Amino acid sequence: MYAILETGGLQFKVTKGEVLKIPKLGTEPKEEVVFEKILLAAEKDKILIGKPYIKGAKVTAEVLANGKSPKVIVFKFKRRVKYRRKRGHRQDYTEIKINEIKLPKA
Repeated sequence: MYAILETGGLQFKVTKGEVLKIPKLGTEPKEEVVFEKILLAAEKDKILIGKPYIKGAKVTAEVLANGKSPKVIVFKFKRRVKYRRKRGHRQDYTEIKINEIKLPKA
């Protein structure tokens, strides 16, 4: 069984027990999070597709940690005009573990 959920403007394919990093949520570690924006869910040969979301479908997850991803260097350069700009960026993330995928009764 798997589901495709939407969070932070991105889509993630998740299965039960999977650990993944998503854009930062405003939660603390060991809290439970419920995602209700489920785009698609599949169980064996049964596939549910949302319009745009599946009503009644939920994915529950536990927050493991909050952190920052490795630094990405953004360097702008124009030759012959002494133009150089160096800037770094670290994206915030939340690490979650998927506990349960609930589908509506069909």
